[in-house]
Amino acid sequence: MSVLAAIAVLGILIVVHELGHFLAARLQHIHVNRFSIGFGPILWKYQGPETEYALRAFPLGGFVGFPDDDPDSTIPPNDPNLLKNRPVLDRAIVISAGVIANLIFAYFLLVVQLTTVGAAEMNYLPGVKVPEVAAEVSSAAKQAGIRSGDVVLSVDGKELGASREAIKLLVTEIQDHPNQPLALEIQRQEQKFVVTVTPEESPDGKGRIGVQLTSNGTVVRQRAGIVEAFSKAAKEFERIVLLTVQGFGQLLSNFSQTADKLSGPVAIVAIGAGIAKSDAASLFQYAVLISINLAVINILPLPALDGGQLAFLLIEGLRGKPLPNRIQENVMQTGLVLLLGLGIFLIIRDTANLAGFDLMGNFRQQ
Repeated sequence: MSVLAAIAVLGILIVVHELGHFLAARLQHIHVNRFSIGFGPILWKYQGPETEYALRAFPLGGFVGFPDDDPDSTIPPNDPNLLKNRPVLDRAIVISAGVIANLIFAYFLLVVQLTTVGAAEMNYLPGVKVPEVAAEVSSAAKQAGIRSGDVVLSVDGKELGASREAIKLLVTEIQDHPNQPLALEIQRQEQKFVVTVTPEESPDGKGRIGVQLTSNGTVVRQRAGIVEAFSKAAKEFERIVLLTVQGFGQLLSNFSQTADKLSGPVAIVAIGAGIAKSDAASLFQYAVLISINLAVINILPLPALDGGQLAFLLIEGLRGKPLPNRIQENVMQTGLVLLLGLGIFLIIRDTANLAGFDLMGNFRQQ
């Protein structure tokens, strides 16, 4: 059920995105002949007066189809309500509407979250919790006697206080000391003692001890009134958008070092399933993050994405005429092949690594 919940969230976000394109076209009286959720074989369809609505086998996206290049369309090529015959601004509104819809939806999800289940806040306690230790007997943590449920209070005399920075400090110390002994003060129930652990050097040169780490504390939820919710949601929305944009900036500027952080559909569903299983209320935040990420990804000026089509429109606006169809088709087809290839690679990689995924979203593997 948790996996179905995660897939349902992704499905809703896809519907929102495609509905943005669809409504932007319909409100401008532009012809739309297909509205499809998913790709591949059709599982269900309904033929409306003008538009075919379909649900397809692979729910990894969707599309809104226009009759402009449909050989079976009975609409005259010079019809002013064909998308290709509309001014650049009208077409830009249709193309960008999916991104706008995802952003608006994310904001209102935050409002709903604040007024219903409330925003999750961590009541921090001293130290960093160890929810799981690697099963391998040879792991550094296992050899040092660290167990699941232990709390690390200090590392080499440096106290790990009651804050969100505690986990970052411990991770940094472990990564910066491969093959060097570290003294960890451990709290196990009512007992406190010190163990010595020597991080193993991983292929990237950083230290690892074979544990998962998470902040120590309890999660509390606080609801807000409707007026306060709109204000708080705006601040949280701005924070998440900025972090997302910065994350993509780091990915593009330092791709070789950050490429392993890319997640495909399998990993995204796995994370969502873990969240749904442990705390269903956190699915609001999960949906917000995915919706904003979808918006940012789609606005990138890459072929086969909304941003790539907007880039063609910008060139058309500057030139006064569109690029030749052959060039546009070649660029789009090349981009589509690359994106599909990347998607297949991520699915295979994430499926192979699924057992090692952090399903809670806030664990750090060390």
